Amino acid sequence: MTGSLFKGNFWTSDILSTIGYDSIIQHLNNGRKNCKEFEDFLKERASIEERYGKDLLSLARKKPCGQSETNTLKRALEVFKQQVDNVAQNHIHLAQTLREEARKMEEFREKQKLQRKKTELIMDAAHKQKSLQFKKTMDAKKNYEQKCRDKDEAEQAVHRSANMANPKQQEKLFVKLATSKTAVEDSDKAYMQHVNTLDRVRSEWQSEHIKACEVFETQECERINFFRNALWLHVNQLSQQCVTSDEMYEEVRKSLEMCSIEKDIEYFVNQRRTGQTPPAPIMYENFYCPQKNAAPPGKATGSNSAR
Repeated sequence: MTGSLFKGNFWTSDILSTIGYDSIIQHLNNGRKNCKEFEDFLKERASIEERYGKDLLSLARKKPCGQSETNTLKRALEVFKQQVDNVAQNHIHLAQTLREEARKMEEFREKQKLQRKKTELIMDAAHKQKSLQFKKTMDAKKNYEQKCRDKDEAEQAVHRSANMANPKQQEKLFVKLATSKTAVEDSDKAYMQHVNTLDRVRSEWQSEHIKACEVFETQECERINFFRNALWLHVNQLSQQCVTSDEMYEEVRKSLEMCSIEKDIEYFVNQRRTGQTPPAPIMYENFYCPQKNAAPPGKATGSNSAR
């Protein structure tokens, strides 16, 4: 995009006014501030991601999570903790990436600041020169107008003294008139010179204003494009993190699909079984005839019961 909008829309009829230029500068300052705010946002987001990643890493490595499980479920839990560890590392890596993006935004801001500074210095000098020359021109105009009034008064005084009998007095008036005419001519030349100089200064300022508008519009186009791309990249990074995390959790889901309830039960039985024979019934033993009358409790003979 070429600089065609700024240079055609930020003028004013007041030769001393800088309202158009000031409006552009204010807009550029706001844009720079917006970039700084996004830069700070990235840094803060990076701190959050790093803090979360480290907390998640500590959780995955230090907190027990089904540590006494066995066989297929144990393997699934091991995959789960490993993938949580990987997700944590991914968040820490994202934090580093975000800090790098913030650094790029800072470098871009500083680069534009230096580029703008050159143009601003030229424009500041042009504004000062224009104001100074305008003041000189107005002072010259005032002086010229006063000399014209002085000449008019001298002419009127000569006309009034036409019938005066005092030749000496008349001579003084004619000398004053001649002097005032010379002063008018000199002030007129000075005034014209200042007007011409002001026109040259105004033309130079106008040319510099157009150049500045083109430079500033180009910068603003670059800033908006850079900001837009930075935001787009940031969102893509967040999306990619979600995709990567989901791929890691998919590994957990795959390990859970391999988990077999029957195998885990069988594994436990094989590892911890204590035998297949339950305890035998406790037999009744008669104190007097332990062998002869041995019988399970509740089945004693009648004669033994009679005793």
